[in-house]
Amino acid sequence: LVFVRHTDEAEEVDEKTFFHDTGSGGTVVLTALELAHSIALERYADAGWNLYLAQASDGDAFGADAGKSARFVDEKLLPLLRYFAYIEVSESADPRDSSLWASYVTLKRENFSMRHVSERGQIFPVLRDLFKKETA
Repeated sequence: LVFVRHTDEAEEVDEKTFFHDTGSGGTVVLTALELAHSIALERYADAGWNLYLAQASDGDAFGADAGKSARFVDEKLLPLLRYFAYIEVSESADPRDSSLWASYVTLKRENFSMRHVSERGQIFPVLRDLFKKETA
């Protein structure tokens, strides 16, 4: 597992830091996506890997970042990944209020799924559901 967190800049961190040390600052999603892409290419480029990516976010993205992020996911990440799950955590009953959700919802790929949750405690059950083993 690789953990990437970001505010206005992305950084790879250990699991404890990822879950317990909060950062603050402006939100630029693209930096985290670019770092994830770079890690995938550098460490897992050969065909022996099935790569999965999960992103949890409040959906805030600065300026044109949401659109750039969606294009990057579509053009650079999804071709490398077996599956990408996006979970948006917001108190809003309507996730379409966020710029990131509005941009990601345009991605129509079989290996991309989105879900909305209204509290952080719902993230892991939703991740379990999104990544459940398919049976034929």
